[in-house]
Amino acid sequence: MRKYIIFRADKRQPGWKERKLQHTQGLTRILAEHFDSSNKPIPEPGYRPPEFVRVEALHDSSQHGTSTHYRPGDWEVTRVETYTPEIPMGEFDMVVICHCQYNPIDAPLKPMPERQVSIDSFGGDEVAYAEWRVIPKRTH
Repeated sequence: MRKYIIFRADKRQPGWKERKLQHTQGLTRILAEHFDSSNKPIPEPGYRPPEFVRVEALHDSSQHGTSTHYRPGDWEVTRVETYTPEIPMGEFDMVVICHCQYNPIDAPLKPMPERQVSIDSFGGDEVAYAEWRVIPKRTH
């Protein structure tokens, strides 16, 4: 099932002046968006979207993307809404809106797991996946 998951700050939550859309700089309540094609269940109240951190001293571009560490974030899901089309025609089978409140916690940073690349990473395109596997000096 293809899910579009939006994490959204409830009204009157801290940090609203800093949350801006990249292309317009307009204020937004959107904290994060996830595109999920897994069979994992949708988030439930109490879930905390992960926060990704880059520790410059530990960053190695052959091992890491942008982030070197992650932790449970300071935003907590309080309510979940789901929307499903009657006739699936678009890109997603379900849109999930997770309403969140700021509830800071002291969670330790954890190192990012090793990257896992599969044919699914290429949308099932076997040719693109095969080409990626033979690129020299690539760490997989």
